[in-house]
This record gives sequence, C-alpha cells and structure tokens, in this order.
Amino acid sequence: MATSPYVVNVATLLGRPGAMEELTLEFAVPERIGEGMLYLDAGTQLTIELRIEILVDGVLATAQCTSTLVGECSRCLQPLKQEWSGQITELFGLDEQDESLDYFVRNDEIDLEGPLRDTLVLELPFQPLCKEDCLGLSPNDGTPLVEPLPEVEAEVDPRWAKLQELLGSDALADDSREK
Repeated sequence: MATSPYVVNVATLLGRPGAMEELTLEFAVPERIGEGMLYLDAGTQLTIELRIEILVDGVLATAQCTSTLVGECSRCLQPLKQEWSGQITELFGLDEQDESLDYFVRNDEIDLEGPLRDTLVLELPFQPLCKEDCLGLSPNDGTPLVEPLPEVEAEVDPRWAKLQELLGSDALADDSREK
C-alpha cells in the first residue's frame, strides 16, 4: 500500500508531552490542489518546513509551506506562475470523540494534506492577474490589449429618445428659472 507524502509518523514522540521534532518534507505534489484559475499542479515541488510538538491532548503541527502555483490570468488568459508560501498551524487530537477538532492522530500518524488544502484554497485569489494593470483581451479580435479601449458614448434606445428630449428641455427650463 502506497503511503501519502503528506503523512508523518509521530510514534516515537507520542506519550512524551513536551517532545518536539523539526523536519523538512520535499516532494512532488501527487494531485492538483485548487479548482480555480490558479492552483498547485500535480508534479509541482512542495517544501514543508514542519515542527511537531507533543501536547497532553494532541499533536501540534506548525509548518511553513512553499511552492509554485500555476494557472492563467483571469483577464488576458496568459499562462501564469506565482510563488506561494503558506503557514499551517493545526492541532491533531488523540481522542476522535473530541468534536472540537477537525484532524486526529491515526495509526500513530498525522496527515498534513487536509490542513494544507484548507490553507492553500483559502489563500488562492478568485481572479488572478498576470500584472496589476492587465487590460484583458480586445472584444473585437481577442488579442491582448496594450492600451485601454476608448470610452464609447452610450446609445440612447430609440424608444426613449423622445423622453430624453423632454427631459433635456425641462432641465434647461429649470436652470433658467433659478437664475
């Protein structure tokens, strides 16, 4: 049975409150994380600087995670790469009956995949941009814009044109009465 690269064995530390261990995990992400326009792709290198501390009621895992996100700009659809760094702090409970915790020590192991997914997905931008002032694509031919489109005066619906004329003439009459 293949084990997940996110799983860390804590058997040597359990039962010793106050024990601590630091380790570095480096591996290729086995499957894509994130469903938006920016995500951590399968095969991307992930580094986790992990600190495990044993408490009386669980295992505290603190980790600094770094990797490279890939995707596309939400305006111009150009390929996008962005460095990512995230912090995980999670208490893994020893008693699975404890409803206040989300993650638990199982078979003397902690699984960092859930906390990593939670952290990463919450930090992903909803609409990533290749650069802050990206103008997007031309509506005419779909090429990337290099300068903003000129402002176009809105056309008045012909059904409202007469009303526009009446409002325009009344507005002028009101201005002349005020003087």
